[in-house]
Amino acid sequence: MKIALVVDDEPLIRRQVTNILFDYGFDELYEAEDGAQAVAMAAAHKPLLTVMDVSMPVMDGVCAAKTMNRTPSGAIVLLTGNTDSETVNRAQDAGVHHYLMKPFNPEQLKITIDLAIHQFIELSNLQDEIDALKDSIETRKLVDKAKRTLTAKGMKEPEAHRKIQKLAMDKRKSLKEVAEAILLMEG
Repeated sequence: MKIALVVDDEPLIRRQVTNILFDYGFDELYEAEDGAQAVAMAAAHKPLLTVMDVSMPVMDGVCAAKTMNRTPSGAIVLLTGNTDSETVNRAQDAGVHHYLMKPFNPEQLKITIDLAIHQFIELSNLQDEIDALKDSIETRKLVDKAKRTLTAKGMKEPEAHRKIQKLAMDKRKSLKEVAEAILLMEG
């Protein structure tokens, strides 16, 4: 299911963007009129795409984007008339995936959506790889520490490694879990 959130304090712009997104193939479309509502709706509905104005009451689009990107669920496109460099820099720092100037035409928005979603997916995949590598490094450190603990008790290093592997297989636990258990028992 493709979910999108449209955020603008102008009802006419919200309706125009919502219609374009519906034609584009989004199944569920939610609307908000300010950044605070956007943050709440994004947390509740986890949209694949948020198209948001910058200048809005209560909370502007850049602040909302920054808050939403603490637990990202999708791409964020800012749709605005602001071209000043400060706003663009704030948008970059907030993790906005694309920036489209008003007035816009439907084809421009569709291209922007494609690029923003592609960028979001690429960044998400990279973050997943980074997380997996961090976990792998942490596991390796724990296994090495557990091997040192076992070798201190008289085992040879290859024998200690095989013991950890065998325990992991026999107990149907990860190497990390077995290493942590060895360290707890021996520590």
